[in-house]
Amino acid sequence: MSAAEGPLVVGVDSSTQSTKALVVDAATGRVVASGQAPHTVTSGAGRESDPREWWDALCEALHQCGEPAHEAAAVSVGGQQHGLVTLDGRGEPVRPALLWNDVRSAPQARRLTQELGGAKSWAERTGSVPAASFTVTKWAWLAEHEPEAVRATKAVRLPHDYLTERLTGQGTTDRGDASGTGWWSSGTEAYDEEILARVGLDPVLLPRVVRPGEIAGTVRDSHDLPFSRGTLVAPGTGDNAAAALGLGVPPGVAVMSLGTSGTVYAVSRRRPADPTGTVAGFADARGDWLPLACTLNCTLAVDRVATLLGLDREAVEPGTAVTLLPFLDGERTPNLPNASGLLHGLRHDTTAGQLLQAAYDGAVHSLLGALDLVLDEDADPSAPLLLIGGGARGTAWQQTVRRLSGRPVQVPEAKELVALGAAAQAAGLLTGEDPAAVARRWGTAAGPVLDAVDRDEETLARIAGVLSDAAPLLERPTRTD
Repeated sequence: MSAAEGPLVVGVDSSTQSTKALVVDAATGRVVASGQAPHTVTSGAGRESDPREWWDALCEALHQCGEPAHEAAAVSVGGQQHGLVTLDGRGEPVRPALLWNDVRSAPQARRLTQELGGAKSWAERTGSVPAASFTVTKWAWLAEHEPEAVRATKAVRLPHDYLTERLTGQGTTDRGDASGTGWWSSGTEAYDEEILARVGLDPVLLPRVVRPGEIAGTVRDSHDLPFSRGTLVAPGTGDNAAAALGLGVPPGVAVMSLGTSGTVYAVSRRRPADPTGTVAGFADARGDWLPLACTLNCTLAVDRVATLLGLDREAVEPGTAVTLLPFLDGERTPNLPNASGLLHGLRHDTTAGQLLQAAYDGAVHSLLGALDLVLDEDADPSAPLLLIGGGARGTAWQQTVRRLSGRPVQVPEAKELVALGAAAQAAGLLTGEDPAAVARRWGTAAGPVLDAVDRDEETLARIAGVLSDAAPLLERPTRTD
């Protein structure tokens, strides 16, 4: 391994199913060491994880990095958004964390929307309309179903907050992740005390919101990580804001992320407020905004369909007139938390490969339906769509996005963009640079551009028609017993 040209920094991506750590040369963006360790998520009606597993996975990932991690001068944590972490007076979890894709709080989301002025009021106030993925609805669900857990809670954190606090001993968050809670006002950039009072959450239990570029703390002594004492800790942020940093995207450039969840987003100078609730008006980690639409069912759902069919995930076949809506975990975009998967148009001559292609089409259709709402008037609709996430390198995903979007698609060569974004944030603490400028200097968005093809209007119209006709069925709760 050649010597680094600048100081070393660590970027962490604590995602739904694993934690990754990268040690990066702050001068060049070169990854000098990496590590990864899994954690578990429950199945069934809820989606929960023990936060202590995240910490254990972080420890393992960093130990895999070896000596370079010990030499790092700064660290930052990017993490899955929205998750509700409840801690007791000793900083230990009261119960497993409720994750972003736990949709049991859909009734609470509807009730809160109605009780506090309706969707338009919420959008103007917080930038978003509450959905079952948001932290505020999860807290309301917990208060209703597990009041003893609420009484035992002495601190409320998001996933990245929990790990940052384990590093520093201080309860902090950032504006990007706070904007996904539903109790942070995008207008005032402060916690909304009326919303907190409505759900019975004392603001004393919440972390301090650290400003972009501010040091969240330093690594404390009482830990088992290979950091030197006094290593700087950046604010960290949510995974989508971290990926935006990792790409260094300027305002107006569209990003589609294909992971366990699917997202489309773009950096904007304007504070978003979509009263339909399709677009979440998140803040980014720099001081701008990150209007974003998210689907719950993306690569994991399509892979599940492939497994049921006994196919490799790339074994798609063209020519299908079948529609498959892969809403296996309920859905957020469109807002159908009670939905399950739906298959329409199956015939004797339908092949397994065509069914699999239909699953890809259904997943991408949901994302593209929100893309125009995410982009503001400054965006160039003919510019390449940046395709990132675990699915971005899959040929079937690439070709489906090209065919249904009608846009050129650029696939950045850089991997682990959430961790790279966190690393850029850590590097910014040392150099005083805008983290997005750090990422652009590193060239993280560079990659091949796939030319545009004619947009498949027939498939888009067919899926939209099935979705509209099946709406009453999709809105009906599915029995799980």
